Amino acid sequence: MTKEERKVILASSLGTVFEWYDFYLYGSLAAIIGANFFGMYPEATRNVFALLAFAAGFLVRPFGALVFGRLGDLVGRKYTFLVTIVIMGTSTFLVGILPTSASIGILAPVILIGLRLLQGLALGGEYGGAATYVAEHAPNGRRGFYTSFIQITATAGLFMSLLVILLTRVAVGDEAFAAWGWRVPFLVSVFLLGISVWIRLQMNESPAFKKMKEEGTGSKAPISEAFGQWKNAKIAIFALLGLVAGQAVVWYTGQFYVLFFLGAVLKVDGFTTNMLVAWSLVLGSGGFVLFGWLSDKIGRKPIILGGCLIAALTYFPLFHMLSKEANPALAAAHENIAVRVLANPADCSFQFNPTGTVTFTKPCDVAKAALARASVNYLVEEVPVGTQAAVRIASGTPILAGTPTFAGELSTALTAAGYPSASNPTVVKMSHPFDIFRAQPALLILIMTVMVLYVTAVYGPIAAALVELFPTRIRYTSMSLPYHIGNGWFGGLLPATAFAMIAQTGDVYYGLWYPVVVALGTVVIGIFFVPETYKRDIFADDVTTHYTQPARVRS
Repeated sequence: MTKEERKVILASSLGTVFEWYDFYLYGSLAAIIGANFFGMYPEATRNVFALLAFAAGFLVRPFGALVFGRLGDLVGRKYTFLVTIVIMGTSTFLVGILPTSASIGILAPVILIGLRLLQGLALGGEYGGAATYVAEHAPNGRRGFYTSFIQITATAGLFMSLLVILLTRVAVGDEAFAAWGWRVPFLVSVFLLGISVWIRLQMNESPAFKKMKEEGTGSKAPISEAFGQWKNAKIAIFALLGLVAGQAVVWYTGQFYVLFFLGAVLKVDGFTTNMLVAWSLVLGSGGFVLFGWLSDKIGRKPIILGGCLIAALTYFPLFHMLSKEANPALAAAHENIAVRVLANPADCSFQFNPTGTVTFTKPCDVAKAALARASVNYLVEEVPVGTQAAVRIASGTPILAGTPTFAGELSTALTAAGYPSASNPTVVKMSHPFDIFRAQPALLILIMTVMVLYVTAVYGPIAAALVELFPTRIRYTSMSLPYHIGNGWFGGLLPATAFAMIAQTGDVYYGLWYPVVVALGTVVIGIFFVPETYKRDIFADDVTTHYTQPARVRS
């Protein structure tokens, strides 16, 4: 790899570091941000608005893919993703200096949501630009290896945000962190922004794009050509359903849903959860480059679809192992204590609430949501119409749902029946970052590292696979949209969808059916409708001439 090629990869990858650094910062600090920027509302309401602001960044990503993808195909790769990283980095930094609602009132949450929307739009253009830029610089036969470095820096951003949050919290203390220390991780991002802009300003335009512009073969209307013509639109659809959707759910399950499952379902404390995830990332992240390199040898499809298939077949046993090791008392309660919701199914809602704005007040919904939050496995037993919903634990007296004392009675009854209390001594707990040389955390890290390896298998080759599906004239636009619909919507909605499925069925593992079904669907569609591309000349479809790469000069 030449010095220039290393610089291309570094310049492109720093944007992905930003992407996941910001994502994890906001997700981890949502409660603190809600208290600071939506403080004029009651706690439940401000948490709703904090989730809405978080979701905004996801929902607008596909629109950013269209806006900046079009710009990248018309104006150029370099300048477009220079613009995206400036918008993204500046927005992240501004969150760190934004006055709270206590200082400027309603302007604070309005500006915050505006910054989140800008971040989401910029992110929609960032990944496609980075992947296209690196792939168009990469030599034939090594695109998977070169673009895999973009993927590994996504995990680097996640790990870096985790590290900065932990170091800041330790340095200033929990009280000061809640008051002002939470701003530090956002402010630190300005250094990453400065380095990124400095490097990108020194880069040259993609040789493929320059060649296309010189020959006048560029697209005059990239969006309509990419998605208005069926011959191109069907490729984008197959790329979404036959590659990206499965990649997205495997990615989010292995690095984000596992966070939710450990913390919200298995009741592992935040520090331990973050440390377990951090160690699994450290141990497994080399797989991005390994599988990117391997995809240059045997193809993109066998690795991406194979990763989806293996993940789908093993998620249930892996998460059962996770439960038994992380919280043995809770896992035993799941197996031995019968809990039933006595209700008419017609009185129960499907509690899908991705933005946190819907309030479920019917007694059946209150009972099911309370049990889901307490990580209780339960069944629904049908009762006659008009009977008030209740919860029966083992053979005990039913506890009427919807009464003022319901929550307290339910908690007492669950503990009495054998569900672990808050002081549960069996749950895994790490006392410091290197407290990993005991059987319990070591085995958990091993299980989670396996899931990270699944992530690396599906994510490592994805950039090369998407780039190779589309011609130069519409490549930036065409690959960006399926990527961000897949990762922003299929992946981003995974935690909310999984929680709704858990609440609906009473099975803490039932939410896994979402990634399993999507991953299996991707395997089927990918096998039959997505072509193998690893030997494809990505310039062969250019209109007037086949582009020949310039000779590589070794430094």
